[in-house]
Amino acid sequence: MTSPGIPPILAAWTCLVLSPLTLAEEPAASSTAPESVRAVFTKYCVTCHRGEKSESGFDLDKLIAKGPPSANRKPWGRLKEQVAGGTMPPEDHPQPTQDEVAALTSWIDVELKRVDCGLTVDPGRVTIRRLNRVEYNNTIRDLTGVDFQPADDFPSDDVGYGFDNIGDVLSLPPILMEKYLAAAESIASQAILVGNGGRPPVKTYDGPALDAAGGSSHSTDGRFLGTNGEVAVPHAFPRDATYIIRVKAWAQQAGPEPARMAVKIDGKSIRTFDVKAVEGSTASYEIKEKLRGGPRKISAAFLNDFYDPKIPDPKKRDRNLCVQAIEVEGPITMKGDAPPPSQKQIIFRTPTGPQDVAACTEAVLDRFLRRAYRRPVTGGEVAKVIRLAELARENGESYERGIQLAVQAVLASPQFLFRVELFRPKRDRNGKVIPVEGGMPLNDFEVASRLSYFLWSSMPDDELFKLALEGKLHEEATLEKQARRMVLDPKAQAFVENFAGQWLQLRNLKTANPDRKQFKTFDEPLREAMQTESEMFFSSILRNDRPLLDFLDADYTYLNERLAKHYGVAGVQGPEFRRVALKNGDRGGLITQASILTVTSNPSRTSPVKRGKWILEQILGTPPPPPPPDVPDLADDSKGQLTGTLRQRMEQHRANPSCASCHARLDPPGFGLENFDAVGAWRDKDGGLPIDASAKLPTGESFRGPAELKSVLKSRKQEFTRCLAEKMLTYGLGRGLEDADACVVDKIVKNVSADQYRLSRMVLEIVKSEPFLRRRG
Repeated sequence: MTSPGIPPILAAWTCLVLSPLTLAEEPAASSTAPESVRAVFTKYCVTCHRGEKSESGFDLDKLIAKGPPSANRKPWGRLKEQVAGGTMPPEDHPQPTQDEVAALTSWIDVELKRVDCGLTVDPGRVTIRRLNRVEYNNTIRDLTGVDFQPADDFPSDDVGYGFDNIGDVLSLPPILMEKYLAAAESIASQAILVGNGGRPPVKTYDGPALDAAGGSSHSTDGRFLGTNGEVAVPHAFPRDATYIIRVKAWAQQAGPEPARMAVKIDGKSIRTFDVKAVEGSTASYEIKEKLRGGPRKISAAFLNDFYDPKIPDPKKRDRNLCVQAIEVEGPITMKGDAPPPSQKQIIFRTPTGPQDVAACTEAVLDRFLRRAYRRPVTGGEVAKVIRLAELARENGESYERGIQLAVQAVLASPQFLFRVELFRPKRDRNGKVIPVEGGMPLNDFEVASRLSYFLWSSMPDDELFKLALEGKLHEEATLEKQARRMVLDPKAQAFVENFAGQWLQLRNLKTANPDRKQFKTFDEPLREAMQTESEMFFSSILRNDRPLLDFLDADYTYLNERLAKHYGVAGVQGPEFRRVALKNGDRGGLITQASILTVTSNPSRTSPVKRGKWILEQILGTPPPPPPPDVPDLADDSKGQLTGTLRQRMEQHRANPSCASCHARLDPPGFGLENFDAVGAWRDKDGGLPIDASAKLPTGESFRGPAELKSVLKSRKQEFTRCLAEKMLTYGLGRGLEDADACVVDKIVKNVSADQYRLSRMVLEIVKSEPFLRRRG
């Protein structure tokens, strides 16, 4: 490090400048910096970052060799942010005057704008993308009509650039391929009723799948119940039907009767068994019942615990139950059962006799393939799956069984599992590819998929397919009309949950674990209410054509009685959520919602650092660098225990020079939220002392409390709009943004600002943008 207090990355960005010698050489690709700018470079930066001994290995001469600022927009743009914001140089270093800062930042602005955004821009290339878990579930639902979340059992998706739909990180490990094959069989079996000719799917919960089911672990990999209790697992029953539930168990026998076990559904006992099996000879106990479809809880309960230490034989003193597995088989087709709705959705034509079988098979599978592959299909592709259906019939299977096997094969195909955008180059007479500036336009079916997975996290619907087939979807007016329609569709809830859930980090709320002894009012209903408030708030801004500035401050939110009580808002009764006017300016906007305040806190206390970092990253788009290695935690110092309010302890922590420079950016926004405790409830004191929620940002704005902090953030609406545009474009494209995308973001920000900052306008600008409608050739 240059000296104590300079984080390597920030110092490097601050000094992204040229030595006097390099400037004098004037690289051909760059404009000559004026004398005033050269003086700033020489006076404040070059001593740290030049030559082999450059701090953090950052050599400025190598940077300039890469080209002018317009060719390296990100580092130069970041340099401007740091200097203009007063964050760099660090406080313990010589500081440039306002005139020097103005000269430097103005020159950077001019240089960055040398990129001619009027020319055709490289639209970039998206790596072939596997459907992530949410997209897989939703696509299966819309394609087959089976809605039982098969991907919930898949490995978690990797995250890139803050989102889990990024093509570069959506790999396909072998275990996931195995899951796909098993899911395809299960989905096909549940979607199509085939009578006794088809084997019902079996779902087994054993081993790790029982780890959280209850009881304790046992050497046989089962769950051991040493006293009355139960082993329970959640299971999604795809539809109303007959199912077989098997419990594999054994018991340690003691007392005058065998161990007794009840099989329950949603807590209701269905049947009771005497478990006479002993260790080493597990037995299977099953029930066959007609059950309602939907998520249910299956449990195996131990009913008759027994213990008598006086019995001479130690092996006969204690009665216990061990559950090794719970299996669900079904749905099972019974005589007279009506076909499920999913079957009618797939098999829309049924043969009236042998003469119709071939024609019906081709019609059904041609339509299914087009929808599954989300594009027109070739005769050869259809012929392959038709052959599977024919083989089934040749082996004595029914027409429905043949379709079922073909559907199973399609669901395991890469053409279904991946979103494929084919490169179709233009060639000259000799077959040589003709280069095309600005990339290749996507065809209408590819645009339909981009649009539907952006807003619905699912496949296109019939209207999108129809427009794509007619070749109209690429037209700007049609695109805008469809985007507006899709935003209002109930399926757009997926955009709220997946984009907003990751942008705002709401997904972390599920695993947040506030100290229940310290925060006694926190419980699961409150956690769910926090999540619902933020999702409904985002959805209302999107669907009601509200300005995105409402995210920064708003005089309304969505509450039920549980959350209103937590906020201290009177007059709200009942579990239903409704729009509630906020009269106190300290509440309103995202940063004061309990969901955000909870995920940016520690289990036992607030965290100004986490809250400040969240505001910098998710609101202003200026993420701080990672902390230097071996940064001490907030703890004791050499003079003894840190005391006082959390803010006072933080300020003592900042006395360490290695912490001060980063915390100068991180802490002020977080201090402005100190009146909210670790679960978002209002408080006036911390540790018995009054809270000081005032602070001054490095950019010079001062504020006192959350209301004034929100006003400061709202004054920086251009930065927020750009931050949100970059994140939404990243999510929509499924890739990280590149230098060439800066012009696209500029245009989006300009047009959104001109349309009163409406969130819907940002969505429309993204779907009409060059990177969204084209790909690199």
